[in-house]
Amino acid sequence: MRNVKDDFPILKNRDIVYLDNAATTQKPKSVIEAIKEFYEYHNANIHRGIYPLAREATEMYEGAHERVAKFIGGKMEETVFVRNASEGLNLAAWILKDRIGKGDKIITTMSEHHSNFLPWFKIARMRGARVDVIPTKEDGSIDEEKIIEAIDSRTKIVAVQHASNVTGYITDVKEIARAAHDNGAVIVVDGAQSVPHIPIDVKKLGIDALAFSAHKMLGPTGIGALWMKADLLEEGEPFLEGGDMIKEVHYNSELQVIYNDLPWKYEAGTPNIAGGVGFAAAVDYLERYGMENILPHEQKLAKRIMNGLEEMGVPFVGPRDIKRRGGVVAFSVPGKNPYTVALYLGTKNVCVRAGYHCAQPLHESLGIKGTVRASLYIYNDEEDVEKFLEALEGMP
Repeated sequence: MRNVKDDFPILKNRDIVYLDNAATTQKPKSVIEAIKEFYEYHNANIHRGIYPLAREATEMYEGAHERVAKFIGGKMEETVFVRNASEGLNLAAWILKDRIGKGDKIITTMSEHHSNFLPWFKIARMRGARVDVIPTKEDGSIDEEKIIEAIDSRTKIVAVQHASNVTGYITDVKEIARAAHDNGAVIVVDGAQSVPHIPIDVKKLGIDALAFSAHKMLGPTGIGALWMKADLLEEGEPFLEGGDMIKEVHYNSELQVIYNDLPWKYEAGTPNIAGGVGFAAAVDYLERYGMENILPHEQKLAKRIMNGLEEMGVPFVGPRDIKRRGGVVAFSVPGKNPYTVALYLGTKNVCVRAGYHCAQPLHESLGIKGTVRASLYIYNDEEDVEKFLEALEGMP
């Protein structure tokens, strides 16, 4: 089998074991070359010029929307390019704010990334609503049954992660979506840790909105996507105003504005055009690899990490059943500060993350002052895992 690492220049140029993929992934040559080629041969602004080069750039950027939308089973007009999943979730909250009234309820969980936690409190304060935070199970996993039990006629939004960047737990969002819709609520899903690893079809999941980032799935930083049902995008209003998101503006004592068609209504100003091209190239690479191959590969390696940690007496969070989790393993070395552990592993060329991983409420609810996180992707292999475990075991 072809060595996947050969496709990633940084893994050939640096002697590292890269296990920080939940933070950001490395980039294959095809993505780097796609961005480079755009700037060398196709660079112009989009939706403005009518000369051939501008039309070429426009077609490439619009084609990127088509490519990314198809990747998750959506439509181009439903797929808004944003800077990252965080911006996508903030935009989703802004779009949906007028659906929330005084005394209404937003449901989220203790396991959420700050990006799918803080925006809902902000919207709740604006609208006089409340946020119900559903506690996790003892291992930090999301409790779908408790979420479903909490959904009632006052619930307007359910905001939940599809996969955790701490516990690795994969949420059954399909059942939660069904319960939300039965009560007239909208479900917003944080897909930052699922879209890069699991085949996604938004229609089959039955969800209303999904946010994810390109940089966590081999693409460039500074671009991501919010997929949202077209009727919700139509009823909402942009939180950024400016160029390209307007069809017409008239002012004669009163302002008259006609917004652009979807998805451009929500993409104000000159966008990250080259980033969009790189995003599409990343999707191409993942589909050539086979999305169905990613999770089983990661689970095999994660299981070895979990077994190795248990042999060393090092506890980790999340379910023990590997079938319920992805390739993220967060752990705490007894008596060691997580930053000290990560710093030491770094001296052994092992790249991991330490801290709260933008999920401080989850850690505090579990009584843990931070964890060390090893997170896997398609270019990691058994040798990486053994080097990591060997380095950890040798820590003084």
